[in-house]
Formats: sequence, C-alpha cells, structure tokens
Amino acid sequence: MRIEKNKVFISGATSGIGLAIARKLHALGNQILVNGRDANKLNETINELKGSIAIQADLSLEEERLRVAKLIQKEHPDLNWIINNAGLAYTHSLQSGGNAFELAKNEINLNYLSIIHFTELLLPQLLANQNSAIVNVTSIAAFRGHASIPTYSASKAALQNYTSVLRDSLAAQENVRVFELIPPLVNTPFSKEIGGEQHGISPEEVADELLSALSLNQYQVPVGLTKQFFQS
Repeated sequence: MRIEKNKVFISGATSGIGLAIARKLHALGNQILVNGRDANKLNETINELKGSIAIQADLSLEEERLRVAKLIQKEHPDLNWIINNAGLAYTHSLQSGGNAFELAKNEINLNYLSIIHFTELLLPQLLANQNSAIVNVTSIAAFRGHASIPTYSASKAALQNYTSVLRDSLAAQENVRVFELIPPLVNTPFSKEIGGEQHGISPEEVADELLSALSLNQYQVPVGLTKQFFQS
C-alpha cells in the first residue's frame, strides 16, 4: 500500500514507538494527527513535526473517544490511517495477593476495549476512504507472557486475537487493510521499569520494520525477538 500522502492518527504519539512512527511517516509526507494526554509533550511534538495536528485526549475514557471520533469525522474526513499505539502496563505479581484485578481492569480497558471502540467509531470513515489502514500495536508478550507483567500480557493476547479476526472480517474490503505490529522489549519510557533501557531495541527499528511491512502489505509485523514465533 502507499505509505506517502496519507492522513494518520497515532495514539500515544509523543514518546517511544508512537513518536518514532510519527517521525518516519512525517518525513515521507504524511500528515500526522498526534494524540497524547500531556499538552506540553504534544506541543513539543507538533513543533518538531511541522504541519502535524495535536489532539489531546485520554483514550481510556469512553467520552474522550467519542469526542475525538466526532472531531475527526468533522474536521478530518480524509483521515485514512489509525495507529492504535497507546498502552498501559503494570509490573506486579499474581502471588502477592495484591490488586491484580484492579490493575487488569485498567490494562484491558486501554490496551483492548478502547481500541475496539475507537476502531468501531472510525471504521465507516476508513471504509469510505482509499488506501486505509488500521495498525494495532500488540507485543511479544501476547505470545510469551511474563510473570512480571501478567495481566498486561493477557491484554495484548486479547488484542492480538481481535486484530486477526478484524483482518478476516474486512478481507473483502479492498481499501482497508489491518496490520499488527508486534515489538519485543523496546527502549522507551514505557518499558523502563521492566528493563527496556538496558535490554530493549530502539523504537526507530520498530518504526522502520512497520514502514517496510506496510509498503509490502505484510499484515503481521514481528520485530526483533518476536520473529522467532513466526519461523516455519
């Protein structure tokens, strides 16, 4: 598919993987709708990525998803890509007798349910436009859960399954393609607590893999160590 001259919404686009993807796509001449919760980070990002548009919102909240979808439908009817990148992870132990249930609720809400809802809200617009794409960012944890992030792993496994079914459901729609970006541990603020700073790959490597896959219509995009799960 064409990876230039699109209008792209990226959630969680002010740092880490989201920002790396935004930079790469911006350099190719795409217009980026930059989503994040922090106004200062949003301003820094759009000042760097000239011509980009800031959309401040917390997509974990239903009313915010509804507001953003209405704004896009009204002001950006030509939007044809959404990259569902924003996520949440807690480190905790299932053996500790702590609050795994409450933590899991938050992770499932943002990492899974909010993506289903936001995609559903914008899908009619994507179907009406050409060269449309939905990119869901899952994780190596969807295939190999880790005891330090047990409920995060489960939320990404749910998103992985949903993404596959969404792709199958839209298979007859030639103008909408569904991609799954599957990074391993990445050196971002998001993963600092679980060793990303010492052992993670760069977010730029993840972004480069995604752009290559998009141009080739490669719908599952394993990166780094994740590729071991796709070897025949």
